[in-house]
Amino acid sequence: MENFAEQCLDMAHSILSNNLDSITDQGTITPLQNEVSNNYEAGHAALAIGEYYRATNKLTLNDYDLVDLSAKTITAQAFAEESHDNGLAYSALGLLSFGLAKDRNPVWERLLDETREQLDNQLLERNDYSNHFQAFNIAKSVTRYSIGLSKKDETGKLIDRFLSRIEEHSTGGYFDDLDSDNEGLNGTFDIYGVVSFVFIRQALQLHANINLRERKLASLRTSAEKYLKLIPDLVRQDGTGWSFGRSIGAYGQMHCISLILQAMRDGWIPQNKADLYQDTLKKLFLNFFINYLDQEHGYLVIRDEERNTTPQHTNRMANFDAARYLCQWSRLIKSIGNSYASNTIPSPRKIGRFVHFDRSNKKEQGLFIYQDPDSLLSFQLPLIAPNKKFANTCDYLAFPHAPGLFDWPVNTYMPIMVPELTFGDKVIVPSYYGKNCTTKVGLRNTLQFSYNQPELITKEGDFVNGLGSCSVHWAFQGGKINCEYVFTVKNQVTLSKFRYVIAISSPHSTYRIGTSYTLGENGHGTTVLKDDFQANWRPIQTVTDDLNYRSYYGNIHYFQILERDHPLVMRKGVQYRLAFSFEPDIIFVDE
Repeated sequence: MENFAEQCLDMAHSILSNNLDSITDQGTITPLQNEVSNNYEAGHAALAIGEYYRATNKLTLNDYDLVDLSAKTITAQAFAEESHDNGLAYSALGLLSFGLAKDRNPVWERLLDETREQLDNQLLERNDYSNHFQAFNIAKSVTRYSIGLSKKDETGKLIDRFLSRIEEHSTGGYFDDLDSDNEGLNGTFDIYGVVSFVFIRQALQLHANINLRERKLASLRTSAEKYLKLIPDLVRQDGTGWSFGRSIGAYGQMHCISLILQAMRDGWIPQNKADLYQDTLKKLFLNFFINYLDQEHGYLVIRDEERNTTPQHTNRMANFDAARYLCQWSRLIKSIGNSYASNTIPSPRKIGRFVHFDRSNKKEQGLFIYQDPDSLLSFQLPLIAPNKKFANTCDYLAFPHAPGLFDWPVNTYMPIMVPELTFGDKVIVPSYYGKNCTTKVGLRNTLQFSYNQPELITKEGDFVNGLGSCSVHWAFQGGKINCEYVFTVKNQVTLSKFRYVIAISSPHSTYRIGTSYTLGENGHGTTVLKDDFQANWRPIQTVTDDLNYRSYYGNIHYFQILERDHPLVMRKGVQYRLAFSFEPDIIFVDE
């Protein structure tokens, strides 16, 4: 573990060495070519610098004065044209990383009086959030109290509010990253639950009141442990971690690693699970290290001509975030020591289960997880609501998310592996929610997952009451998948268009681990078993050179599109079925 800690610190040093020169004299961040900086990147840089100081206790890195750079980035974030709680929270913790109390903090001493006054005002200003921005409120409160800007500590109240809203919006105890306007279908159970717990725990570690920290950790543990128990089932044999929802890729690896290491430090993982979590940790880290780090130059790559990510993440910001996490991991590993030393490598497990995130009279939401080590088939099938700001993407659609096998483009909507029915201006997809979600074992040990949709729902996540209904049936046996969709309408209606799309992609040509999964010569092994929409396969659409069609992991080359482009009158009481069979030819990328 000590070697692992030093390796993390060496990587953090290399990443910062390659990126600190992007900090201007005004403290803003110079973007890399073909990217545009976000207004919260200075805050991310400030926290990365602060974490490096905490890990090394050094005030310089090469020829860079870290106190000076930290003061510049914190000032830039405080006076940013558009105030952003994300950047403020990161910069606040960056400031706190250099020491509690103003009179012992070298960065605070370097700040001008007007910057100190601006920070005091901004850390006090607080909007009430139901989404992951509540974690930023908690970090701002921790900083304001710990550094001595206020004698009143609101941290405990804010954490209680964060936890109470989990109970309000999830019967399963998972975090719903609600939209700020809280309109439409809720239930966005994506990786921002992990993000929130990791960030809150990091903030509490810097809190001046140790007693409050210990009390609130006990409260946070109940919900955080749900994600902790989920992660080992999500991680594939090639180390690919969280693979659905927005903001994954490299971040899907980093957030999960952080949660596991924090839990090990806090003693939340029982000793009889030490081997499982050590094995999970090693897989996640190796995948992150090989797939996203340029080994020759020592920096992170999350967006290039073959790979893409969400607009709120840039390569520059990801490098600062990676450096921050690597420094954090180094400290955590040293504090853990041999407490979780593993003795054996666990054998790959067969997994097939539906995790309920929320269950109510109106809807059920959750995640179906499947892993079959014999065939290598592994995927995550989400049944969750889309974040409204990112609704027109594929990230939340209810299909088997399996990088390298069943891929999807980032920031672009296509009906990947789900039927899309267009009725006038309403575009329907059978995703986002279900009723009567059930799993059972059928004939020949076939694992079955089914759900109904009493009301159809648009690709934006809005109910279309009175139009029709759908039932969905999935069946899994070894490396074979069957799926069936059954649509009915409540009154005669004209379907103007029907589409179903399969993406064919490849892992990144440079940044890839040799055991990454990809498709062999026989591809997806797709068979249309039933098609009452009488659609036809269109000529294969080539998109290799189209930068709009990249995944988090590699380039998308082709789309196979099953389409009906002329009207169909759907009659009341008639069932319209669509059924497929898949048997993907799964190989390792370097075979």
